[in-house]
Amino acid sequence: MRRLGELKQRVGRWQAIEQSSDDLSELVELAEGDAEMAAQTAEETRELADRIDELELELSLTGPYDSSDAIMIVHSGEGGVDAQDWASMLVRMYLKWSDRHGFKGQLLDETDGDEAGIKNATIELSGANAYGLAKSEAGSHRLVRLSPFDSAHRRHTAFALVEVIPQGTENDAAIEIRSEDVRVDTYRASGAGGQHVNKTESAIRLTHLPTGLVVTCQNERSQMQNRESAFKILRARLLERRLQEDADEISRIKGDHTAAGFGNRIRSYVLHPYTQVTDHRTDLSIGDTQGVLDGKIDPFINAFMQQQMGIEAPES
Repeated sequence: MRRLGELKQRVGRWQAIEQSSDDLSELVELAEGDAEMAAQTAEETRELADRIDELELELSLTGPYDSSDAIMIVHSGEGGVDAQDWASMLVRMYLKWSDRHGFKGQLLDETDGDEAGIKNATIELSGANAYGLAKSEAGSHRLVRLSPFDSAHRRHTAFALVEVIPQGTENDAAIEIRSEDVRVDTYRASGAGGQHVNKTESAIRLTHLPTGLVVTCQNERSQMQNRESAFKILRARLLERRLQEDADEISRIKGDHTAAGFGNRIRSYVLHPYTQVTDHRTDLSIGDTQGVLDGKIDPFINAFMQQQMGIEAPES
């Protein structure tokens, strides 16, 4: 039923574009000799072209897991309390981006920072092509600003790492989780959440014994909900491990290597001495830093996808 809903939505978007195209054709005829209507028609034509470009990019998402839901994990990196605050800003940015796309964005787990922000957080993105669109955000993100945590108000640089993992389904033949391979521990959640969360052992820790992978979840009120979310994350982690092993084998055969982790800086967000966000893979720069931090990151995602397709990226 979910797949049917996604297909109906996709067909509906193309049908709406077809209808808009027909309407514009009629307007073009009516606009002859009317400068105001001609300008309106030109603007609507540009908007229609943008919608078509967006859908064409989505058609390029043909990977085996591109249509899947996604798990995003944000880690604070170098920069102390500024990095922890930066990680929380990124979580907010991705949740707002999720809302803009009509995805269901849910915070599954979060570890508070020492003074502010977070040490790490796990987000679930549910919706058509969630992983295919979000995967371009994987890598290290750099923030440059005047630190609100520095009494001298000096400029600081902070880093955060974003991981993006496809969420495998329970029917995914590539991933098998046997109950005897998982140790389940319960403990009291920490941080915000009210008395119920902090006074009952609702938090869950899963340890996958064959691989040593450890997953925690504490954001839900009930132990059952946290357990379900933790198994989602574990399944995604095991799928990521499987995909990485396949990629490493391909790289070994081809003789190439791609850097990963904090050293793989993909984007810089500069708030001082000027304001600009620059993607280092596509060289796309945007001056509206507040808009980007409010979730308007589609230009970066689209430019990266165009680059992967061999299409020239838009100018800054």
